[in-house]
Amino acid sequence: MRKFVAEFVGTMVLVVLGCGTAMLVGCDAGSGCGYILTALAFGLAIVAMAYSIGNISGCHVNPAVSLGVLISGGMTVKEFCGYVISQCLGAFAGSGILALIFRIGYIDDATGGYGSNGLNGVGGNPAAGLLVEIVLTCIFVLAILGVTSKKASHGSFGGLVIGLTLTGVHILGIGLTGTSVNPARSLGPALVALIGGNTIPIAQVWVFIVGPLVGATIAAFLYKFLEGKKN
Repeated sequence: MRKFVAEFVGTMVLVVLGCGTAMLVGCDAGSGCGYILTALAFGLAIVAMAYSIGNISGCHVNPAVSLGVLISGGMTVKEFCGYVISQCLGAFAGSGILALIFRIGYIDDATGGYGSNGLNGVGGNPAAGLLVEIVLTCIFVLAILGVTSKKASHGSFGGLVIGLTLTGVHILGIGLTGTSVNPARSLGPALVALIGGNTIPIAQVWVFIVGPLVGATIAAFLYKFLEGKKN
């Protein structure tokens, strides 16, 4: 139960810091400032949580990461289900907190999407969005599996490496899909946006569920292959 609570808290913090920053600064393609700040917010949130709850639950805070760990043999199906439920609830709670902050503070959310993902950057093309999410998630999960491997020699810097990797994939992906690589992070804001009357995020959210899960599956089998060859 403590692992599930840790995943709930970690995912909630990720959404509050990452999506909250995206809501405040936007993503200005002209200056790039919004891109960098949002990417850093997501990356730094992961770093903070990795060193806070990593020793309790492993700090997956992402169903795609949990799927990669499951395929790699690092957890049971029962644990996986508990993790995913906790992560989705945490993302919804984090989005709810943002909704309260922005409404109570009369802060404008230009899109009414609470930092949700979208397909505007790829011309509204779901296939392009899927490809982006598959590739970025594969890179992210591959890095996580390598860093957390028993053969890894990163010492206490594992959380920093993972956070920087998430920052990197956001720098590329924000302008394309808003960067999900995390089904829970996409589902939470989409549900809160739906409650607020914005139906666009929930209509597109399947892309940000399927894409990351496929990318994580590819990463897990690829890493097993590479590690097996090394052994």
